[in-house]
Amino acid sequence: MDHSETNQPITPEEPEVLETPSEPTAEELITAEKEKYLRLAAEYDNYRKRSRAERDTFYGEVKAETVKAFLEVHDTLELAVKAETADSAYKKGVELTFKQLQTVFERLGVTAIEASTGTAFDPAIHEAIAHIEDESLGANVVAEELRKGFKLGDKVIRCSMVKSAN
Repeated sequence: MDHSETNQPITPEEPEVLETPSEPTAEELITAEKEKYLRLAAEYDNYRKRSRAERDTFYGEVKAETVKAFLEVHDTLELAVKAETADSAYKKGVELTFKQLQTVFERLGVTAIEASTGTAFDPAIHEAIAHIEDESLGANVVAEELRKGFKLGDKVIRCSMVKSAN
């Protein structure tokens, strides 16, 4: 549009005034640094918690694997305790060794899984390797335990090997 038609005087455009950023106040600097500090502290706390959880998980896995390695020794000692022998000193030594291993397992939190005759069969803790028909036993129960199973806390480290009935 032409200015001559509106009879308005032409005014020069005013230059835009750019505001120069003002220096942050001491309060704003303190607030910003405090936010950085809190963020860093939270990140460190999360790192510490995550590291502890990873360490605990790793420790539990290593502990379970170590106990698993000793279960064969447990089985062998259990058979040796049950075996007949003429040497009473030898038998007493085997019994003491077996008892000592059981004490170590108890201190580590290792417990035997219940699998006596008549116990309800649970596939989460029992491994059925044979099935028999026996009317004196109920349905879906353990007829005989063939090998002991063990837990470390709530984690099953070896299922009980059993014969199941009905």
